[in-house]
Amino acid sequence: MSSSQPSVSQPSVSIVVPVRNEADNIAPLIEEIGAALDGRWAYEIIYVNDGSTDATGERLSAIMQQRDNLRQLRHAQSGGQSAAVRSGVRAARGAIVATLDGDGQNNPAFLPDLIAAVEKGARVGLAAGQRVGRKDTGFKKFQSRVANGVRNAILKDGTRDTGCGLKAFRREVFLMMPYFDGLHRFLPALMRREGYEIAYVDVIDRPRRSGVSNYGFFDRLWIGIMDLVGVWWLIRRKKPTPDVTEVKA
Repeated sequence: MSSSQPSVSQPSVSIVVPVRNEADNIAPLIEEIGAALDGRWAYEIIYVNDGSTDATGERLSAIMQQRDNLRQLRHAQSGGQSAAVRSGVRAARGAIVATLDGDGQNNPAFLPDLIAAVEKGARVGLAAGQRVGRKDTGFKKFQSRVANGVRNAILKDGTRDTGCGLKAFRREVFLMMPYFDGLHRFLPALMRREGYEIAYVDVIDRPRRSGVSNYGFFDRLWIGIMDLVGVWWLIRRKKPTPDVTEVKA
């Protein structure tokens, strides 16, 4: 997009992209986000540079000179994917936030369906991408099936794939949730805890464009077992939220 693009003073949608050392994937993904959303919503793109040591920051700064709706947040040191997502959501100005991974495996063409599902559903707090045709190895797919099965049996969140980075949700509800490392993997269960419904959108996975994965996978079940127990406890301890009205004289 050229520098003639008007600045977005109050976006309705914020796209949050956590990245670490993804320099070669920056420009192509931003172009795809623009192709998917231009003319449909007033939106901003927030890249959270999670302590990159390559040219990620420089590539983003160069594109910011041409694209007024692109913002960059930088972590001095890597805090992990959950921390990066949280930083982006806190800085977001849109009432609806959509996320996707910065490696190019998540296709931005599915963003409109996710955003519309939240926008049109009065009680929908989260629209979650569910991957079909995954490009991971057979072993990783097996790990993911086992982990998702165990998680669903314990939390009963009704979600077959929590690891997909393509999501859209209401910013205010996300910020109400208790923060912990791995939060983004448990959004369906925590959204249901807050009384919201989940919409599901099938998305097609694709190979990453370049580089290697910089974030770990929850589908290695033993890494997330304590988080699973913690979220189960949070759900068990949740009390119904009272309906509050102000009584005036």
